[in-house]
Amino acid sequence: MNTRQKALRTGAIFIAVLIVAGLLLLYKGNDAVAIGMEKKEGILTAEQVKMSFDSVSGRLLKEAVKEGDTVKAGDVIMELDSTDTDLSIERTKAQIAQLDAQIRSMGGTQAVNYQKADSDEQQSFRQIDQQRAAVSAAQATLKNSQIDYNRKSALLDAGAIAKSQLDDAEMALNVAEANVTQQQLLDKLLSGARDTGNTDSISLPTIAQQREAAGNMSNDIDALTQQKQALVVQLKQLEVQKERLTLRAPEDGRVIKVLAKEGEMVAAGTPVVLLESDRSYYDIYISEKQAQGLSEGDTITGRTVAGDKSVPGTVRLLTKAPGFADLKQSREKGQADLTAFQVRIYVEPQDGVMPGMTIGVNEREFTKR
Repeated sequence: MNTRQKALRTGAIFIAVLIVAGLLLLYKGNDAVAIGMEKKEGILTAEQVKMSFDSVSGRLLKEAVKEGDTVKAGDVIMELDSTDTDLSIERTKAQIAQLDAQIRSMGGTQAVNYQKADSDEQQSFRQIDQQRAAVSAAQATLKNSQIDYNRKSALLDAGAIAKSQLDDAEMALNVAEANVTQQQLLDKLLSGARDTGNTDSISLPTIAQQREAAGNMSNDIDALTQQKQALVVQLKQLEVQKERLTLRAPEDGRVIKVLAKEGEMVAAGTPVVLLESDRSYYDIYISEKQAQGLSEGDTITGRTVAGDKSVPGTVRLLTKAPGFADLKQSREKGQADLTAFQVRIYVEPQDGVMPGMTIGVNEREFTKR
């Protein structure tokens, strides 16, 4: 066989291999999605949590972890400088204490004013009683003096007494009439109140005004109480802000990246630590027929490719996958419109199973339902 024949034979064999390979690819895809749908395998991936300070910023004072550390939920990760917040808390506490003192002082003054009003009322009642008695006595004296004057005037006309006796009676009458002005003093003590004759039932306007003034102090006390309540809320906000200056682990996991160092200024909401949580999952792609009998919450048992270890998991997500052609980046075999479903399966932590391992699911997991 000459060289030309050998070349033709080699070329024919190569063309035949290409034709066979093309036919195989035509009926059996070999891309990642096709293989994924056939073998139902996925890479176990741990969820990552980007940790940041919530609505607070400041200078990083303490870095309590380093990359690779394992942390538990609630462990301290980082701390910001709390000097300004501590001063604000102390200032607010002092303002609250000051308002408490003012409230107590005003409450005491109000109680004293009520007591003074009661005391003044009783004193006024006694003065009214005394003045009422004085008015009654003056009126009785006036009546008697008038009678005495009238009698002596008649006796003088009859020549039975001397003119000096009538003059004395007249003087006594004038004094009695002058004493009737005691009624004006009684009216002044009543201050416009109606004299019912029962002193304890009299409502004195001056005493009512004293009680009203004492009662109005309740409004001032309420205003101070509202100011205190606003400061109490402000204090709680400051205490919450101080608590947020300490960054704690939200769950168990492993620190895989520390993005801020001690002494740096950290802005609110800026990621400072990347935490790999204990929650892990893997994705597989299944056909429409296989997805028909599956629902979120179902249990699926996969097996690790390395070690063939059983890995039970729970379906958390069952949704239509992106277009087949978009996943494959091609439209070979006319399969661009085929429907695939994405299944996300979460697994519990267990020995011998770690993120990065490949987990496969047997076809029987879908046919047994």
